[in-house]
Amino acid sequence: MKKLSFIIVVFVWFMSVDMVFPQDSLVTYDVPKALFYSMHNDDFTVQVRKPGEQWKDLYEYNVKVDMDTESNASMVYFDFSGTVEVKIRKNNGLVGSVAIRPLSYEITPEVKGNIIQFSLDRPRNISIEVDGDKLHNLHLFAQPVEESRPDPNDPNVVYFGPGVHEAPDKPGDVFSIKSGQTVYIHGGAAIKGKLLCDKVKDVRIIGRGMILNPERGVEIRHSENVEIDGIHVVNPKHYTVYGGESKGLKIRNITSFSCGPWTDGIDLMSCSDVEIDGVFMRNSDDCIAIYAHRWDFYGDARNYKITNSTLWADIAHPTNIGAHGNTENEGDTIENITFSNIDILEHDEDDPCCLGTMAIIAADNNLVRNVTYENIRIEDIQEGRLFDLRVLNNPKYNTKSGRSIENIHFKDISYNGSGLHPSQIKGFNEDRNVNGVTLENVKINGEKIISAEQGDIIIGDFVENIKFKK
Repeated sequence: MKKLSFIIVVFVWFMSVDMVFPQDSLVTYDVPKALFYSMHNDDFTVQVRKPGEQWKDLYEYNVKVDMDTESNASMVYFDFSGTVEVKIRKNNGLVGSVAIRPLSYEITPEVKGNIIQFSLDRPRNISIEVDGDKLHNLHLFAQPVEESRPDPNDPNVVYFGPGVHEAPDKPGDVFSIKSGQTVYIHGGAAIKGKLLCDKVKDVRIIGRGMILNPERGVEIRHSENVEIDGIHVVNPKHYTVYGGESKGLKIRNITSFSCGPWTDGIDLMSCSDVEIDGVFMRNSDDCIAIYAHRWDFYGDARNYKITNSTLWADIAHPTNIGAHGNTENEGDTIENITFSNIDILEHDEDDPCCLGTMAIIAADNNLVRNVTYENIRIEDIQEGRLFDLRVLNNPKYNTKSGRSIENIHFKDISYNGSGLHPSQIKGFNEDRNVNGVTLENVKINGEKIISAEQGDIIIGDFVENIKFKK
């Protein structure tokens, strides 16, 4: 009896503290039973293991990609530290060529018949593409092991354990989050509904589980110090992360899929002091968009750091800055933005007004300044521009032109492929111009660009101080 009591005490203690995982480990998750048949994609069978140990099966989720084709791709995820081995069987025919992207990771697989194998020695978000097929590919998200899990009995913790969770607030399918709360989504959990942070502060949304088919994944309105880390957002009707008039946002290690109209990835309006790190965004609209005023959000947007991420725009821009602002006053300012260590896997856009892997469209009285793109690797895109810098008034979206674009720096940029339209730099008039653009070590197919002609760059009217650094 004493022994049983001791076991119960130890169990209760274990459940009441954060769960800590060993340094060298592999964590996999079971699919929620309610989704087992409805979300499976049988194109691939995927297994993982620590070297020398038994293989573990992963569940291959079906995810919709590319609004033009509404194709069915696959997704698997797990956590690990140390080294992990991956084995993939293609279930329909043999394997010819295999590309594992981003190509900058230099992951070379072994291929035998219909089996693909490789090892990872660090967390990676990657796409495995057989015979050039980017629409029915396998997305493999190997994330870092969680350092801890919060106590489900803590009154400030909203804990979504394994299984499917329906939103309590209808209509709208909303989970409303309060100030000071930690929302934890277990890797075996899927929640149906958006997480709403409205006029709150000091909120964490963490875990390894999914937000499945919401109106929006996470909506942050008039809030402060909101952190999102590690979750997967699958096929929202609109945005993955929608932020308005908020500051102190940290968005890390999230993954995103969308394939409908207006299904942007991360769209932020009048937000400041933002960190985005380690995300993988595959969207059928802009992957990351930074605006000033829009709808009921007002104010400037400043101090952004976007790093160590992979962007895949099946439609529209991988990055987009400046298209919306406030024309009822002197205008807003969007400034101090850095994109660093970014892989862009796709940009495919038919609308001539929306081309540009790196786009700054200053409209609606916006002033956009002090933007740096550094260490950006763009792989072969279907259709688009390398960059697009314009001060304009597009009647489809705007009521006035922007004020100016100032002090833009492209450094260590590489593009390898075809499909490029000319890049362009254009002002609106003498007072609403582009002033100060530097291109330093920008390469197209290995050739360093040292002039506008060589880089196929259209420099229009009302443009000053364009510099090419050797």
